[in-house]
Amino acid sequence: MKTEHDIQNEIRLALAEKGIMCFRANVGRVKMKDGRWFDTGLPKGFCDLFGFRNDGQIFFIEVKNGKGRTSEKQDSFMKLVKENGALAGIARSVEDAMKIING
Repeated sequence: MKTEHDIQNEIRLALAEKGIMCFRANVGRVKMKDGRWFDTGLPKGFCDLFGFRNDGQIFFIEVKNGKGRTSEKQDSFMKLVKENGALAGIARSVEDAMKIING
């Protein structure tokens, strides 16, 4: 079974080939050498990939492998962005990602 990281890379490559801007969200916390925590500052549940189509329509993609499930925070984030006009969804493949982006 492919890892989520592998699927993300496949999606990013496919979108780049089509000229669609896509960014990977590096989220999480890291403990610094001095003991302080560094937080990326993105909201809890922020999708793995985000970008915009050539017409400016923004999209968010939560990447999961065959067994992966979304968290409540991820579901809430996707609901929020959809309510505000963005495209969002779960992709387990390049084909899933394209369906999200194409609306």
